[in-house]
Amino acid sequence: MHFSILIWLAKPGVESILFLTGVLMFLGLAVTLFAVFVARRFANRNGQSRNDLGTPTPHSDNPTAFMAASMQAVIQKLRDQEKELEALHRAERERAQQTERLSEAVTHNMPAGLLLVNSAGLVTSANPAAEAALGVKALGFRRYSEVLGENSQLSQLIAGCLEQGRTFRREEVEYMAPSHELRQLGVTISPILRGSSEVTGAICLLSDLTELAALQKQIHMKENLAALGELSAGIAHEFKNALATISGYAQMIRSEAKPGTELREHGEKILEQTRDLAHVVTEFLKFARPLDLADERVTLRPLIDRILTEVSDVVPDVPVTCEGEFSDVSGDDALLRQAILNLARNAAEAAADNPGGGRVIIRGEIEQSGAMQGQRISISDNGPGIPADALTKIFMPFYTTKTNGTGLGLAVVQKIIVQHGGTIEARNQSQGGAEFIVWLPFVRESVRAVDSAAARI
Repeated sequence: MHFSILIWLAKPGVESILFLTGVLMFLGLAVTLFAVFVARRFANRNGQSRNDLGTPTPHSDNPTAFMAASMQAVIQKLRDQEKELEALHRAERERAQQTERLSEAVTHNMPAGLLLVNSAGLVTSANPAAEAALGVKALGFRRYSEVLGENSQLSQLIAGCLEQGRTFRREEVEYMAPSHELRQLGVTISPILRGSSEVTGAICLLSDLTELAALQKQIHMKENLAALGELSAGIAHEFKNALATISGYAQMIRSEAKPGTELREHGEKILEQTRDLAHVVTEFLKFARPLDLADERVTLRPLIDRILTEVSDVVPDVPVTCEGEFSDVSGDDALLRQAILNLARNAAEAAADNPGGGRVIIRGEIEQSGAMQGQRISISDNGPGIPADALTKIFMPFYTTKTNGTGLGLAVVQKIIVQHGGTIEARNQSQGGAEFIVWLPFVRESVRAVDSAAARI
């Protein structure tokens, strides 16, 4: 309305001049009345009374003083209302701060990881559970692609949420932590919308399912081994009978053939192949047959010392050292020795090819895994490492990278460790070489079935 009046005044003409004159006269009259009010403000104090607000109220025969007192009453009332508003505002601010503190406490103490990412790709908030799941500290105001990896599965899901507004529920992704530890994460990601379609950020809930996935893997492996043992026992028996027959005929051929003849050479080759095949069948039976574990206290340090001596006899050019802390575990002494000896011997054989000289280090550490405390044993070497495509396959039966290997050595090692309630993993070291990490509980417990859906986010 004021803008319309200004436009109207800008128009030339008699009407605009007359209106402007009227406005000036009104302003002059207002100034005159104000001057009279100031001059006569305190003129009639003796005849005043007080109203309910405590302000002076003059007699009605003095209009100017009556107007001034009324104005003072209104001002006082406005001041009282202003104080009430300030008190209400202060109480509202305290309630807001209390709500904010409660929200921060809930976010800080919630067991699931929480990440808030804005539309620019910056992490604006992260609780301790998220930092623990990702293995990264101080996530605030860093780019999620920098923290999680440009090409990681988690980064791709967050990018899809920010760019397309998609929601991902109960996804399972693999995540490589800065410590080069491969983790299994349960993820739910949803967009933060302004209006109906504008994406202003993303909320990401994380849960570390690594231990759960390892436990499920152990359960499935034990079930598969039980079924495989039942099936393989009969097959192996038939194989051994057939091999014994073939070996007997080959020995007859070799004994009847003259030395240096082609027939005698063929008999030797048949015997050699049957011996190799019999060895494979025997190793397979070790892998498939259910283990009967002794339940005894195994003191690990003397066991490791015996292994050092045995490896030095087999691979004398590669020094094997032991360091760290070792305690007692519950298990089978002979089977644990077999598993760790196999790992140490493999490490020494791999390190023997190092032109600068090979070495193997066995380290011990007391470590907490979830709610259980146990022994961590790492066997590391400075060999060529494990090919990237073989890392996920080396524990599979009959998979081997050795020319004359059966592919059952590491499968048997994994079976022994799992039967003891432990875990084993393989990885390449950043400085070169491979590392096998074994974790054994101090007190062995039976493996329980776990439903993964209940633990996902």
